Amino acid sequence: MNSDTYHIPALLDQCIAGLDIKPDGTYVDVTFGGGGHSRAIMQHLGAEGRLFSFDQDIDAYRNRIEDERFTFVHANFAFLKNFLRYYQVEQVDGILADLGVSFHHFDDAQRGFSFRFDDSPLDMRMNTRAQHDAAWVLMNYSEEQLADVLYLYGELKQARRMAHSIVTRRADNPLRTTAQLLETVKPHIRISQEKKEMAQVFQALRIEVNHEIDVLKQMLTQALQVLKPGGRLAIITYHSLEDRLVKNFMRSGNIEGKVEKDFFGKVNTPWKLVNNKVIVPDETEIENNPRSRSAKLRVAEKL
Repeated sequence: MNSDTYHIPALLDQCIAGLDIKPDGTYVDVTFGGGGHSRAIMQHLGAEGRLFSFDQDIDAYRNRIEDERFTFVHANFAFLKNFLRYYQVEQVDGILADLGVSFHHFDDAQRGFSFRFDDSPLDMRMNTRAQHDAAWVLMNYSEEQLADVLYLYGELKQARRMAHSIVTRRADNPLRTTAQLLETVKPHIRISQEKKEMAQVFQALRIEVNHEIDVLKQMLTQALQVLKPGGRLAIITYHSLEDRLVKNFMRSGNIEGKVEKDFFGKVNTPWKLVNNKVIVPDETEIENNPRSRSAKLRVAEKL
């Protein structure tokens, strides 16, 4: 597999600058994918530097870097702290997360991540060994649960009507393919926003199937625990839900985003924002990599 076509790394130069890489430092890329970000990090490491890259998708393993300084961890980044401890690493100098879905996933019809392929199975599992796929969610969640998923993770105004249509249809005809799902929700999608809202339906299901918000919360909490003072956390988000979570965490130091202040009104936080303003791709990058259009990079340094 060609790692160059697997996924084009978003905001690559900005990520490397944000991490402020030390040649002898220890770094973690929790979303290896095609390895673009990891390879760039490796180029800045010296002989004593180390990089651990996580990915739960075994397809990503084929893109691994053959270098004694590099370790591929076939696991979800929710287990960040446990695996670092397994490799006898207590603290690291930087952590990078690109929360976007790779080209590879969108372009593989059998994975069911995209509505471009009519007869794709409704899978959407990042880890193909996971128990439940998107078809299972659609067939087993209650109407209320489905409405919540579509509304919270897809931000779809017609979430309740879509959920009702899904539950009505599945009583006689199981939803097993992308075409069947689209046919079911299409009456509730605005023609002028068809592609956008279809993408939102698939985004919502993907987030639910992979428990993306829950594992992101776990990773953020552990990142704070394993980063050295002065260590950098760089995270690229693609939709408002995860971006809001990351923004609030970097501001407050807790998942709830609860800001606490001292007697003098100064915010008590373990983070210092490296960039007060969120970093977004310029027009050239968007032209070369359209899927980076919604990317937002936030970088914080542990105090």
